[in-house]
Amino acid sequence: MVGRRGDMAPEQMAEGAEGGVPLPPPRPLDAIDQDILQMLQADGRASIRSVAERVHVSRANAYARINRLVEDGVIRGFGARVNHERAGQGTSAYITLKIVQNSWRTVREQLRQLPGASHIALVGGDFDVLLLVHTPDNRSLRELVLTRLQAIPEVLSTRTLLVFEEEDLEPQG
Repeated sequence: MVGRRGDMAPEQMAEGAEGGVPLPPPRPLDAIDQDILQMLQADGRASIRSVAERVHVSRANAYARINRLVEDGVIRGFGARVNHERAGQGTSAYITLKIVQNSWRTVREQLRQLPGASHIALVGGDFDVLLLVHTPDNRSLRELVLTRLQAIPEVLSTRTLLVFEEEDLEPQG
């Protein structure tokens, strides 16, 4: 196997979760990679220098490892953890959807366009899709469910679970 993505045969590449960008086959992560991931999950703004010092490698090694984790699709991006209530999105809900069989890709693309959609998952069980949304208020949530979601032809039914309180779990470190 060749180390550069462009030199891999199509059968060696997996489709990326973000919509068709081919990814190389996953490589095993060692303890240093795991430590880097844990550190960046706790603080995505950590400098290369602080990462290198914490995991006891050179800055060049830390930089190369982080780049490899990004290129391999292990790290999908860097972002801010948002307090949705303080950001004007005080109403949160999990919405379960039953959809037409084999319509996941079509429905997923339409759900991505919804304002406030935060997480979409295809699941097994009594329903097909689990959607997390954040909206400014209950009126906006009602509009999203009754007008936007139920207008998608492949959506057979929905159930809305209002979130009373939520907490993002911080990585242990």
